[in-house]
Amino acid sequence: MVLNYSTQSFISLLIHFYGVRGLFITLLIVLCAFNPTTITVAAAAQSNQNSNKETETETETETKSDAVIKLSAPKSVKKLIKQYISFPEEPFVNDTARAVFVRKTKEEIRELLATEGYFTPTITLEDRLAGEKPVLKVAPGKRTRVAEVTIEFQGDLATDTAEHQERMEQLRANWPLIPRKFFRSAVWEEAKASLLSSVAESEYAAAQIVSSEAEIDPAAATAKLKVVIDSGPVFYFGDLQISGLQRYDQGLVTSYVPFQKGEVYRRDQILAFQAALQNLPHFSSVSVSIDSDIASHQATPINVILTEARAQRIGVGVGYSTNTGARGELNYRHANFINFHNQPLNFISLLRYEQKRQTLFARLETIPDRNRYLFSLSAKVERTDIEDLKTFSQRVSFNRERTTETMQSQYGLTWQREERSPAGAPDTVSEALVLDSWWRYRNVDNPLFARRGHISEIRFGGGTQYVLSKRDFVRMYARHQHWWPIGERDVLYLRAEVGYTIASSRLGIPQEYLFRAGGINSVRGHNFLSLGVTEGDAVVGGRTLGTGTLEYVHWFTENWGGAIFTDVGDATDSWKSFHPSVAYGSGIRWRSPAGPLALDLARRHDTGALHVHLSIAAAF
Repeated sequence: MVLNYSTQSFISLLIHFYGVRGLFITLLIVLCAFNPTTITVAAAAQSNQNSNKETETETETETKSDAVIKLSAPKSVKKLIKQYISFPEEPFVNDTARAVFVRKTKEEIRELLATEGYFTPTITLEDRLAGEKPVLKVAPGKRTRVAEVTIEFQGDLATDTAEHQERMEQLRANWPLIPRKFFRSAVWEEAKASLLSSVAESEYAAAQIVSSEAEIDPAAATAKLKVVIDSGPVFYFGDLQISGLQRYDQGLVTSYVPFQKGEVYRRDQILAFQAALQNLPHFSSVSVSIDSDIASHQATPINVILTEARAQRIGVGVGYSTNTGARGELNYRHANFINFHNQPLNFISLLRYEQKRQTLFARLETIPDRNRYLFSLSAKVERTDIEDLKTFSQRVSFNRERTTETMQSQYGLTWQREERSPAGAPDTVSEALVLDSWWRYRNVDNPLFARRGHISEIRFGGGTQYVLSKRDFVRMYARHQHWWPIGERDVLYLRAEVGYTIASSRLGIPQEYLFRAGGINSVRGHNFLSLGVTEGDAVVGGRTLGTGTLEYVHWFTENWGGAIFTDVGDATDSWKSFHPSVAYGSGIRWRSPAGPLALDLARRHDTGALHVHLSIAAAF
């Protein structure tokens, strides 16, 4: 969507007055005004002196509403008391009610402060002059520190071998409540749980805490800690006990087992087995556990409880993007379409209609093996009408793919035929048989609303005229995206991509293996795929690509934010004719229930034209 303004308009006058950098700096200043930051500089020596001290300044604060009672306590404990202790909102009826409150509150505060290591508090309720509110004074006393830690082991782990001695020493070294640390009940419980978990994660599935003791000396404000762990015997994997299968063969489950019967028990292998089954579309719920009865430690059964999911699913989606217009789609999935050697094959199909692009897609795939590899056979028919270039393409692909928590990879062979009709230029037909590879690494905190992390993508492929291709070519492409958190809410986003197709000419190469740029996720301020090579009245793909984005997003609330950005890039037929186009602007971000929405207003630096970019989608 393009908005053209005359040079006499108010917006154009501002843009001409400020220029590119001036406008960008102005937007940044306005955005930062919503998030003022106070910077305090302190001497390093003073900071080091205060790093391990507690603030003991007593302050009087009203507790609630009309504040029948004022609370006087050091900052180190005041917030804790106000959070967990209830104070009266009405004056005491009589002395009996007052005495009950004092007795009950003293007991509650003592118990609360004990969890933070204060075992000798002084708590008094002092009356003031007539008309003044009484003050509850809390002096927490000296905070208890850990003086001594003893960790003992029993069972098989305690046997005198070098391997066991090393493991016990490592477990002791990882204990967090070391001497001189403040004693806190929560940390004490967490430390014991972590120690037990570390022992039980490998070999010793029946490990347990035999005894634990925190000996507190209130007068000295010290704590002596002692924990005794019985590892029990070494556990070994036994047989699978599978329940819940109705439509599928047990081979679907056993093919994902990452261990062999008789191997030493390891918790991470149980979790990996469960995660692999959970990733299958055939099951709606999966639970994998072992029997920790020491009587069966030499061959402990593995219990696999499954709930099968519906084999067939239909999905509907709608959306709108200024790139390709309004969108509607229908997808169908069948998780047990064909049974091949006792293994179900998945079928996936998609019919998508967009104003500028229409797609029909079908795919047959194996289930991932224990290393998460699968094979797929797919077919795709697509028609496009973008920037006066009409294309009609048919494609068949055979791929080997792998998907893990952070990485996706694909290697395969693709045959493609494309009919190309540029306005004002002759129609052509391109064919290519391409050996293609694709790799993506993703490490972000949230796939939909990333605030920290990065995504890297590389694609490499090519074809030769000696094997079902009209021209020799090699295509290379790389893309990187990075997110940095700024403050509590803001995000700085960087994107860069580069591509190059090595060939004597672009003619005869399908558009998928050439490059165009422009629009959302490319160079805003330009229409979708409007940067490329001019052929007649149309814009077609060239052999070079380079684009980049720098964007700053400030979130005013949990779901609403504003962005300022600058995009740069171009797509041409050679690096000599590569002249990056610059655009900049601002926009709105909304974390909607249906998914992320982005509405941007971008200005082209060369022409001053304003373009609106909008993208939103919803699935049902």
